[in-house]
Amino acid sequence: MKLNHPLSIAMIAGGLAAMTSFVMSAGAENGPSVSLNNDNIETAIFAGGCFWCVESDFDKLDGVLETVSGYTAGNSTNPTYKTHTKQGHLEAVRVVYDSSKVEYGELVSYFVRHIDPTDDGGQFCDRGNSYRTAVFVDDADERAEVEAQFQAIDQAGFLPAPIVTRVLDETEFYEAEGYHQNYYQKNPARYKLYRVGCGRDKRVAKVWGGEGNS
Repeated sequence: MKLNHPLSIAMIAGGLAAMTSFVMSAGAENGPSVSLNNDNIETAIFAGGCFWCVESDFDKLDGVLETVSGYTAGNSTNPTYKTHTKQGHLEAVRVVYDSSKVEYGELVSYFVRHIDPTDDGGQFCDRGNSYRTAVFVDDADERAEVEAQFQAIDQAGFLPAPIVTRVLDETEFYEAEGYHQNYYQKNPARYKLYRVGCGRDKRVAKVWGGEGNS
């Protein structure tokens, strides 16, 4: 999906200095070298349980410029952290990326290997609909890419059960409250305690074996 976020477009148009600021604010640990060509800047949305963790994982991937925690796929407008569960929204992350550095298919492959795609009841210690996994697609090409990858993984037979992560059409994405954004950077000790306590990495390693976190 092409990026229409006005703030990001303004930063790109502002020149090299502004772009450097944009990349630093994105939190991508590998510090990607961003093309000034706006045609390369695209977005993708993923739901992988706790959005703090999904943000943290994607920020490690070269080519990712920005991650934003939010809510999507519910039955109401302007959800909040207090209301999104009752309104049917999923915790999700919008990933802004440079498609000249990382392709959409690579994002999908990276995402699915950092979750438990065989769990339809939530993720790890977080249970319920708002923590279910999904890939949100913008067009038929993206859907075909995701479905082909999932089919290949299932046919390979190295997961303990079939993939149940849903492939859904993109709907309105609502940014979460500011205190949720880059939570792992703002509150590193609390974040680490939560992530370890929730068993996320341990479960991913068990589900994927040598295939996970690659």
